[in-house]
Amino acid sequence: MVEPHSHEFLGRDHDRNALRTWLVIALTTAMMIAEIIAGTLFGSMALLADGWHMSTHAGALLISALAYGYAKRHRNDPRFTYGTGKIGDLAAFTSAVALGLIALLIVWESLQRLVAPVPIDFTEAIVVATIGLAVNLASAVLLHQGDGHDHGHHSHEHHRASEPPHEASGHRTAHHAYAETHRHGSDHHEHDHGHGRHGHDTNLRAAYIHVLADALTSVLAIVALLAGLFLGWNWLDALSGLLGAIVIAHWSRGLMRIAAATLLDMTPGDNLVRGARSKLEGTGARVIDLHLWRLGPGHVGVTASVASLQPRSPDEYRRLLSDLPGVSHVTVEVHREAA
Repeated sequence: MVEPHSHEFLGRDHDRNALRTWLVIALTTAMMIAEIIAGTLFGSMALLADGWHMSTHAGALLISALAYGYAKRHRNDPRFTYGTGKIGDLAAFTSAVALGLIALLIVWESLQRLVAPVPIDFTEAIVVATIGLAVNLASAVLLHQGDGHDHGHHSHEHHRASEPPHEASGHRTAHHAYAETHRHGSDHHEHDHGHGRHGHDTNLRAAYIHVLADALTSVLAIVALLAGLFLGWNWLDALSGLLGAIVIAHWSRGLMRIAAATLLDMTPGDNLVRGARSKLEGTGARVIDLHLWRLGPGHVGVTASVASLQPRSPDEYRRLLSDLPGVSHVTVEVHREAA
């Protein structure tokens, strides 16, 4: 008898990444509230503007944190066919859209200041930007993924009985029946060694990019404010805003592409696909169908259909594919070629 199994494809560091995100939210929110209160009490537009600007990033970070909680809470919900590993990518895509909107707002505000310059209290603004930069750097340290790898904490392979006999590419095939086989992660633990992006936690990457975006605007603001204070180049403040917006928009686009690749089940890397095909064809089998896609941080799914004059057992094909980096779920369909 084959025991039922869960489809839990959360990253190994899921809980730790969630905690780090909440800590950054607390840090950002505290700074945001302090700036808004101080700006209101002391009539400082610089403090108020920076406080409300930080609120947009706090909101985006909240999306990431809530996604971690939702993914864990529903990880065994049967409504999710392959678990909730992609929830983080959905949150990351949403955050990327928010980041793009922030870039547009910065462009709008910068263009307005180029056309109609406003008085700047350089000393106060430099203090605010410096404090903001310190908060962002502390947040970046909390969110930094270290080596950038996220190893799957649970791995299993699942193999279904093949479909009825059918014609494929002009070759007659006969049904090679076999029983369902399954092995839990306690018996086999797959590691992602950084091949492609399938080992990264895209949700944490999104939070990290939001923090970097805020840090970038702080650095550019400090440089521009110092130039305005000592050289009288007031126009550099608005120009630095435009430059920051361009960089942030570029980061936003890159994050969208990474998250969308997972959400649309794009192959996690040509090398991984070639490796899977090579292993199967190395047994003398003909690959009828082959699909690889990302299930979650550090988890890749594989479905394959092979035909051979002397087919091996499904378990042998499964073991071959299970050796590929990051592979956590394998389904193999085997057919016998007609002589």
